[in-house]
Parts: sequence; C-alpha cells; structure tokens
Amino acid sequence: MTEEQVILVDENDNQIGLMPKMEAHEKAVLHRAFSVFIFNDKNELMLQQRALHKYHSPGLWTNTCCSHQRDGETNLQAGKRRLQEEMGFVTDLKETTSFIYKAPFDNGLTEHEYDHIMIGNYNDAPKINEDEVAEWKWMSLENIKVDMALHPENYTAWFKIIFEKFYEFINISK
Repeated sequence: MTEEQVILVDENDNQIGLMPKMEAHEKAVLHRAFSVFIFNDKNELMLQQRALHKYHSPGLWTNTCCSHQRDGETNLQAGKRRLQEEMGFVTDLKETTSFIYKAPFDNGLTEHEYDHIMIGNYNDAPKINEDEVAEWKWMSLENIKVDMALHPENYTAWFKIIFEKFYEFINISK
C-alpha cells in the first residue's frame, strides 16, 4: 500500500508539491490540513479521544476529526470524507477560517500545517472507527476551556493551539 501523500503549500496556501505524510512530519514541511468541529443543538462540541495505538498523541482528546486533503480534493470534500472514516457520519460543513501552526511532538515528528477550520451540526451518536478513535463525548466550549487549563496534558498539541484561536473566532462571530 502506498503511503498517503500530503499537499505541500506556501504561506499563501498555494500548492507547491506532494510528499509522503510521514516524511512531511519528519521534516516539518508546511502542508495543507483541516480540522472539523461538529456541534449539536446545545452548542456542545463533539470531541474524540485518539486511539491508544496511534503513532503520536495516542489517547489524547481533540476536535471531532482532522486530517489532510488529498491531491485534487476540496477542503469540504476532505472534511466529509474523514468525518465518515473516523466518526461514521456525514453532515454539511462550512469553512470558517484558516491559519498556519507548528506543533512538535516528543517522537521527533512535527505538525506544520496550513489548517482549514470547518464546522458542522449533528445531534446523534457517531459510529466511531476504533482504529482511529477510542472514545467520544459532547462538551460545552466553556467546559473544554476550563478543563484544558486544568489538564492540558489530556489534549493534543494542535487542538490546544486551534481551540484558542477557534474559541476566539466563534465568540467574535456571535
């Protein structure tokens, strides 16, 4: 099986090439990614706990799903594909904002991503893919913010970065 390729981009999100995912994370090369945030009608965010066997950040809590776009795939197509693969459902998504972040991990890998944030609404229980997700739960943004401050070690590095920016963004948009 061929390793998944990520889309290398410049700081304006212009595609400049492709690279195997692991190599991009080893070399900390800027590449396109996305993060999906699914809310229910109570304005709670669906969180996932990463599977315990993941090669980085195993067992940590993070946003509903995130991954990398494939060559030729739009952000929304990628978000819907990965939401189905990880959480077992599809819903309409809306692009909200994007930004660049860099997060090194203890295992020598680094996420250096041009991240596109998408939001959607869903009220049912997901059908999680246990190869990707250990658990899931709904939490209010305020409870996440408090818990993240008290227990930052329970959350992925990128979610802490993204949540701070995303939290401010959704408060501004209200």
